[in-house]
Amino acid sequence: MIPEDLRYTAEHEWVVGADGGAVRVGITQFAQDALGDIVFVQLPEAGAVVAAGEPLGEIESTKSVSEIYAPVSGSVAARNEALGDTPELINSDPYGAGWLLEITPADPAAVDGLLTADAYRELTES
Repeated sequence: MIPEDLRYTAEHEWVVGADGGAVRVGITQFAQDALGDIVFVQLPEAGAVVAAGEPLGEIESTKSVSEIYAPVSGSVAARNEALGDTPELINSDPYGAGWLLEITPADPAAVDGLLTADAYRELTES
């Protein structure tokens, strides 16, 4: 499942516009499926500055620990506090309740440079 209205990274994060010019970020169905049962998520605090392509947190599953990469540069506007108690939301609803954080991009046009649904589909099918 690859929603058409989102943008994607080669590291399997998705991005969609959110309130106030921020973008909401999560990991894709493909990524959560590869990780298996997610048991812990470490995310930066609101206000933290992140750089595109750099690690900003970690997702721990029963299989491994994987880094989460910033899809765009900017500052963290919010994080999904519900994941502290229920990280498995990422498995059950990766494009909805399992979102990770919101970033206010330093350059809003940077989102346009991310992968389209078709490009991400090609990446995951090759």
